[in-house]
Amino acid sequence: MKKTNRILSFLLAISILCGCAGLFSYAADGGKNYYYLDSVNGDDANSGTEIDSPVKTLGGLKNLDVKPGTHFLFKNGGEYECAATLTCNGTKDNPVVVSSYGEGEKAILYTKENTDILRLFDCSHVTVSDLHFKAPNGGGIWIDTYNQTSEGIIIENVYFEDMQNYKVHSRDNFSNGAAAARAAVMVKGLPAKSRYPVNDLTIRNCEVYNCGNGFMIWGSWNDAQAPWCEEEDIDPVYNEGLLIEKCYFHDMDAEAVIVGICKNALVTHCRAINCCQGEGVDENGDIEYFTAAMWFWGSESSTIQYCEIAGQKNVGDGMAVDFDSYTHNCTYQYIYSHDNVRFMCNCPNHSGHHGNTVRYCLSVNDNKGRSTTAVGAQGEHNFSFYNNTIVNCGEFQFKNLFDSYIANNIIIPVDGATFAYDVDPSRGNVFENNCYYNVMSPLVDPLAMNTVPGFSGTDYSDVNSFKLSKDSPLIGAGVKIEDGVSLDFFENEITNANIGCYGGDGTDAEYKGENIIEKIIRMIRNIFETVKHEIEVIFD
Repeated sequence: MKKTNRILSFLLAISILCGCAGLFSYAADGGKNYYYLDSVNGDDANSGTEIDSPVKTLGGLKNLDVKPGTHFLFKNGGEYECAATLTCNGTKDNPVVVSSYGEGEKAILYTKENTDILRLFDCSHVTVSDLHFKAPNGGGIWIDTYNQTSEGIIIENVYFEDMQNYKVHSRDNFSNGAAAARAAVMVKGLPAKSRYPVNDLTIRNCEVYNCGNGFMIWGSWNDAQAPWCEEEDIDPVYNEGLLIEKCYFHDMDAEAVIVGICKNALVTHCRAINCCQGEGVDENGDIEYFTAAMWFWGSESSTIQYCEIAGQKNVGDGMAVDFDSYTHNCTYQYIYSHDNVRFMCNCPNHSGHHGNTVRYCLSVNDNKGRSTTAVGAQGEHNFSFYNNTIVNCGEFQFKNLFDSYIANNIIIPVDGATFAYDVDPSRGNVFENNCYYNVMSPLVDPLAMNTVPGFSGTDYSDVNSFKLSKDSPLIGAGVKIEDGVSLDFFENEITNANIGCYGGDGTDAEYKGENIIEKIIRMIRNIFETVKHEIEVIFD
């Protein structure tokens, strides 16, 4: 790498596409500098260095002396045309800050062009906060690395709105920034442009709406930067320490979060409501592309938890749980999934996925398509699926599993839907202590229960309805799993080895079971529906 490139990685560059362009030196000593912008009362003849002498536009900032702790502050209530590139380094204690000041609505940074509002290239310890981004023809923030590893970027309390939220006919372009992907935030890309990761990125308390995509996070797959390659050519450089928390995504054409080529990532306490609104089919109903709200691609030891995912419409995908493309040891837990096309559809390749887990999730009315543990013979290996409550699902398939563990789940398909599973004992799968209702229990699950679960309520829009009454036969009927997990789906301490996502002692709701006649009639209907389904499969 040329020496000049190494030097440039420690400089701050601000390129304003609609005003000025310049490269400003990075000062390593001295006090913090503050630069103020006010689109209403500012004047580009001002210095911009004092709160009472702000500039009007980014083009008015001159003779910048940028060092750790430097702040670029936009006055609230104003709108600022922006297409800026920063290349800078703050420190953990003194980050470079891009934020707002004053009273009123969040300052709006916008562009009308097909570009990114803010590019953070070769940046570390930069905080972007308390702003409102709009780009009807572009994208929000593009974070990329060319000459160095990025560390400690924080994006918080930012609204992302109006970013190319329209119907498309293919997957978006993830290789060339946020604007190309119609995204609020793009990290690197697929394929990436370098082997330098983006570590310890934090995105919190943000809202993304009326956008094509949300947060697209990508690391580096191999030296050739070829994402579709032979297994022996996979040599990932993971982004490590990603944290996305308390973010709200809604009313979007495509996806909320992609955790791509990351390690030790955590997505927690987020909501994705009415994302993936593009159905992904042409005028003949044929599938054109696939999108899902929150999913893993080629990641390791990462978790998505305490998230609500609802209202997806993409016919091909539209699921809450999705381990994709060589993802290992990753977990979905405490997910509230409802009114989606399906709950789960995993897509392993190469020698399959290994060590993934789905636990303590609640799925309600995810029934417009079939759920499956693995599409393709490569399969899920050492897959764990336990203490989940699946209500009113469509067809549910436990197929292409190897040495996997399915336990303590409640599975209730809608009328006419079936439960399919592998029966080959050589695959080493274990099914135990599950409860099935409205469908026949599988032959591979000899300790299964087939009974009314005894939920606490009948309002399926209320998660508390899916706790168990104290007289439910599922209280204490599960197998105890030593996994270090102490909380159930409802964030209450687990006190019983129950079946389902509830781990308490039961509520005072009355348990209403079936009488023998009702149970016989239901079982006959379930047998008839299963046989009918198998005949249809044979002659399809």
